[in-house]
Amino acid sequence: MTLHRQDSAIREAHVSCALALGLMFISALLVSLPARAQTYSVLYTFQGGTDGAGPRAGLIRDAKGNLYGTTYSGDTFNNGVVFKLNTTGKQTLLHSFDGADGAQPWASVVRDSAGNLYGTAYNGGVSGFGLVFKLDNKGKETRLYSFTGGVDGANPRASLVRDSAGNLYGTTFFGGASGAGTVFEVDTTGKETVLYSFKNGADGGYPWAGLVRDVAGNLYGTAVSGGASNFGVVFKLDKTGKETVLHSFAGGSDGMFPASGNLVRDSAANLYGVTPSGGVPGYGVVYKVTKTGHETVLYTFAGQADGGDPVGGLVRDSAGNLYGTTNYSNFGGNAGYGGVFELSPAGQLSVLYNFTGKADGAPTYSTLLRDTAGNLYGTAYTSNPGLGVVFKLAP
Repeated sequence: MTLHRQDSAIREAHVSCALALGLMFISALLVSLPARAQTYSVLYTFQGGTDGAGPRAGLIRDAKGNLYGTTYSGDTFNNGVVFKLNTTGKQTLLHSFDGADGAQPWASVVRDSAGNLYGTAYNGGVSGFGLVFKLDNKGKETRLYSFTGGVDGANPRASLVRDSAGNLYGTTFFGGASGAGTVFEVDTTGKETVLYSFKNGADGGYPWAGLVRDVAGNLYGTAVSGGASNFGVVFKLDKTGKETVLHSFAGGSDGMFPASGNLVRDSAANLYGVTPSGGVPGYGVVYKVTKTGHETVLYTFAGQADGGDPVGGLVRDSAGNLYGTTNYSNFGGNAGYGGVFELSPAGQLSVLYNFTGKADGAPTYSTLLRDTAGNLYGTAYTSNPGLGVVFKLAP
């Protein structure tokens, strides 16, 4: 299965001549697509040495305004790093992966009240199938659990969620009883428990994104494959390990292949997410799923001035506005570089920034981070000369 722009064959199968005519009308409307005045700044540009290169993940922020993140590659072994960026833009290397202690982290880290960081590495570890790690505030790494590639799971791509007792919950893209991924728990002693193994049938398969946890301990997530039409699912997993498919994507106007971005959950238990494909004409959607499983498409990307291929997750403010990124746009000659958008509760999309693919960065898998002042922070995984940036977008 391929995602992103490689899914053109899928889109072509769904777009008729009538829809093509409709796109001409949509393109005309997009000329007047609203834009909000924003100030974009690059906080840090990776050099590809000990500072790392190729950030794939979003950021977290502490009370002092310091940012923490990971890079997929860079440093001595080219296996990626964990870094800290202070408010003046000074970067500190917290950990460099050597393979045995993990390699190629795709996901952001989570932080506890003592300043310890927890995360996953897609590869590396004892068996080479990735691991869950802890990094203390002095940079010492503890390997909490190394995946074997069997029923315990393999290759975690997503960030973790942590409960009040310190237990960590996440997903693996591969492994499990059927090889289609797992939902797992790792306790404070490093003991792993598989909470659910996907069969890649009606239940879904190959979860790329991480989880959201409610106060009752239920977990919510997405899988990029499986479901009734094999276009992925939104699922709920209760504390007993019982899975409920809340929505099965049909591959048409409702979207397809929900990818790396975690879901966002509001106080009414509604879930919000994106798919990088599907919709009409196939450039992805922003959707909402209620607690009873009813899906509503909040916005369908046209692949023009509004962009397309949203892969990173969403962030939601107190007024219900959603913020996210796209990996593709056809605006101002910047085709292929994507941008940052805001979607109002009324479904009006505003383009906040369009990437140029130069010093400002290029497409991003990053889920944005939003502070109380409304500033947005993220990473772009390529830029000139292809090493990546940390950016800030200020209202």
